[in-house]
Amino acid sequence: MAIQSLLIILVILAVLLIIGVPISYAIGISSLVCILQTVPLDVSVVTGAQRIFVGMSKFSLTAIPFFILAGNLMNQGGIAKRLVDFVMAILGKLPGALLVTNVGANALFGAISGSASAAAAAVGSMVEKGEEEQGYDKALCAATNGASAPAGLLIPPSNALITYSLAAGGTSVAALFMAGYVPGILWAVCCMVVAILIAKKKGYKGLPGKFDWKNLGVCTLRALPALSLIVVVIGGIIGGIFTATEGSAIAVVYALILGICYRNITWKSFWNIVVESVKMSGMVVFLIGVSNILGWVMSFTQIPQAISEALLGLTHNPIIILLIMNVILLIAGTFMDVTPAILIFTPLFLPVVQTFGMDPVQFGLILVYNLCIGNITPPVGNTLFVSIKVGRTTLSKVMPYMLQYYIAILIGLLLVTYIPAISLWLPRGAGPILSSGFLPGRDSEAISVGSAAASVRQGHSFCMTGPVSGRYPSVNGHLPERYSKQRLFGFFSQFLHGFPIDKPIPA
Repeated sequence: MAIQSLLIILVILAVLLIIGVPISYAIGISSLVCILQTVPLDVSVVTGAQRIFVGMSKFSLTAIPFFILAGNLMNQGGIAKRLVDFVMAILGKLPGALLVTNVGANALFGAISGSASAAAAAVGSMVEKGEEEQGYDKALCAATNGASAPAGLLIPPSNALITYSLAAGGTSVAALFMAGYVPGILWAVCCMVVAILIAKKKGYKGLPGKFDWKNLGVCTLRALPALSLIVVVIGGIIGGIFTATEGSAIAVVYALILGICYRNITWKSFWNIVVESVKMSGMVVFLIGVSNILGWVMSFTQIPQAISEALLGLTHNPIIILLIMNVILLIAGTFMDVTPAILIFTPLFLPVVQTFGMDPVQFGLILVYNLCIGNITPPVGNTLFVSIKVGRTTLSKVMPYMLQYYIAILIGLLLVTYIPAISLWLPRGAGPILSSGFLPGRDSEAISVGSAAASVRQGHSFCMTGPVSGRYPSVNGHLPERYSKQRLFGFFSQFLHGFPIDKPIPA
């Protein structure tokens, strides 16, 4: 029954998407048709409607519209030029300075705005004139711009990670935010390495002369207000001053004040920004609500259990299983947007990886990393096509360069997949901070770090043991117990600890 239900969902979903039905409607219709095998029409429709409202009524979901609004305010607030100048002041001496600057600025602006396409459009247009004046290959510039833009989706604040937290059943947003830094930076570094190698081959030089500390100071001061947004929001969430939802509201106020101070936001533009943000938020929130129907159907028909048994029936080697998952996610990411893909594949694959002890935080980063690659891969690849349009070139000219970036980014994916420390090092180190800074009686999103991993079998654990994999005490009006100094610094001894590849998955 489970496999039959899965096939029904996939076939109907594929047909509806091919004929142009919006993804939210396609998910809802395919789920309802699937459940009609066992549940009467009136019951399935009523239950489906209830699941939509249940999925949309979560308080933590409020963070997404706020971060969308904050990102749009930043897009109109004259932030991109300041970030480009700041990164140029730091990396301008490297070969292919403008290419490297494009990568670094995309990572920063993508993190601030929360949109890879917005980063590609804003940053790409800022460096385009300089690249043209210095004789850079347009196709190379477009490829560099497109390949590096999704890095900002991994670096917090990230709507994709918030969506995953909801889909995973309450994995800590704070832990996911902390975990996103290293994979996001790793993505950017991979792109920088490729850009430098190509620049050396083509003879592109960096800025002449010695490193200008005065210019760095000036550019830092100009970019500091924008960069402070990340520090304020993420620092407040990690420190327990406010939750992710409250942090998103603070981000909106901060971005609005910044835009007004820069005199780039008027009442007319502000109204347009709000309207656009409402439209985008409505689509995302409705999609999350509809996907709750899919989750209910999958749970009712036991699809996740069937997939888990099927994968474990093929092999008990976690390396092979993760490789298969990565291939599936990479293929799916080429046809689907990040948000719906997260909502669909999280309930399918999370139970599988938990059977061999992977921390939900690490899996969240693997999932988002995979789907971000799909954001720059044809035939959908929205960010890639935005970069091509900004760079005024064609897909056929860009793809030879993109292949080189794909190789580097895929190497980064394998590192994130098979080295848990890349994702878990920062949240594990911040475990004592998260626990001691927790505010009782507040939103449950700050209660636990990777609470879904409470059932991990530590004897054969895929992930490192430590604060991320455990469960903090439930809310009872008291602060969770503080970790000792030994536990605070003990994670360094496990930094390079991976998983026992020679041990079978426990039965």
